[in-house]
Amino acid sequence: MSGSNSKAAGAAAVAGAPVQFMMKTRLSAEAAVEPDPVHTGPVTKETQIIAIYGKGGIGKSFTLANLSYMMAQQGKKVLLIGCDPKSDTTSLLFGGKACPTIIETSSRKKLAGEPVSIGDVCFKRDGVFAMELGGPEVGRGCGGRGIIHGFETLEKLGFHDWGFDYVLLDFLGDVVCGGFGLPIARDMCQKVIVVGSNDLQSLYVANNVCSAVEYFRKLGGNVGVAGMVINKDDGTGEAAAFAERAGIPVLSAIPANEDIRRKSASYEIIGRPGTQWAPMFETLATNVAEAPPVRPLPLSQDELLGLFSGSAVGRDVVLQPATLLDMMGREEAVKPSLEVIYDEA
Repeated sequence: MSGSNSKAAGAAAVAGAPVQFMMKTRLSAEAAVEPDPVHTGPVTKETQIIAIYGKGGIGKSFTLANLSYMMAQQGKKVLLIGCDPKSDTTSLLFGGKACPTIIETSSRKKLAGEPVSIGDVCFKRDGVFAMELGGPEVGRGCGGRGIIHGFETLEKLGFHDWGFDYVLLDFLGDVVCGGFGLPIARDMCQKVIVVGSNDLQSLYVANNVCSAVEYFRKLGGNVGVAGMVINKDDGTGEAAAFAERAGIPVLSAIPANEDIRRKSASYEIIGRPGTQWAPMFETLATNVAEAPPVRPLPLSQDELLGLFSGSAVGRDVVLQPATLLDMMGREEAVKPSLEVIYDEA
């Protein structure tokens, strides 16, 4: 290196030192700032983005299809996004018809060298706009990564500039990998709603979601739980007891009713104004809109089991430690340790 180059490099290093010091000082100042306090008032952002979580098969898609339909009939502009690899969130809304997914459409358009347009992935019925993110085929990719890719595509299509009153995100609660926790981890939504029933597995998932919200609140996040929808409510009360212990309200209790089951199975919307079940979904729509996001109180495993009778969860079972005889079919000879133990000085 020539003398002039050496001098230039030395000068650059000296000049860079103050910049590094200023950067370090700025980052330290940012780290010292306390996170925003827990939100307890009404949601004021013009578009409410709400993530709905629950165990697979618990009735999230049924609840959301009817809720979004009722909201639209009340004059709200609603977007329903299915974030489950099964891609079945919109099937009830569209009378059993499959909706082309964003991942599938994006891959096909990319191979053809064509851009994805909003009309390729977003469809509407009676004022409700809906789309499915989709997911990879079994064994061919990560569902969580598919969710992330789907939202990246939505952002390219102008997601943050769309003018909706409500955006409802239907998320699978059984899976806890990164993509499925995206709305909570990245503050993409203002509030979360859990759907559960009077069974241990669905409440375990609901409790997991509450734990995730609490975890990210401790890291400075702002997402809260607005409440719980009890689906297939048979009146035994475990889900209501969970909601009370977790400090979240019950937004609606949808009964275990044969008429609801039969109409849902035939892809019929029951949340229509003027019908038998309209008042239930009108109340749910109001509660979803007005319920503030709160910081939940997740239950411990023992507390969760305590919501159920011992016969239901097997709490009378005694854990018996296994032995080497159980594992190997013979007793293992005790071998002296080769560890060197020094006497205390």
